[in-house]
Amino acid sequence: MAAATAVERIVVQTTPGDKRAITAKAKKFDMPVSELMRRGAFAYASSEADQELGALADAAKGAADRAGAAIDDALAFMAASNQRIARMEQAAAKAAKSLKARLDKAN
Repeated sequence: MAAATAVERIVVQTTPGDKRAITAKAKKFDMPVSELMRRGAFAYASSEADQELGALADAAKGAADRAGAAIDDALAFMAASNQRIARMEQAAAKAAKSLKARLDKAN
């Protein structure tokens, strides 16, 4: 199967500076200017795509905000739980000390 051959021409007007920059970029990528221009044209995204990307970015930010809030809630719950555990451990240590003192006194 033979590769497609370009047979149509599109004239693109540009400033001399832009032409130099485009030519330099094509040379840097080791491709003809026409190939660079075709790839650039096909890679161009419309404002509709930008709007869709913006909506996705907004949704991602909302999800990240909700995840951050959930993490904050979990950390607050763990901190409160750790405080309750510390109080219970202190009470248990105090009770053990009191029991030991009573046992020592009884002996």
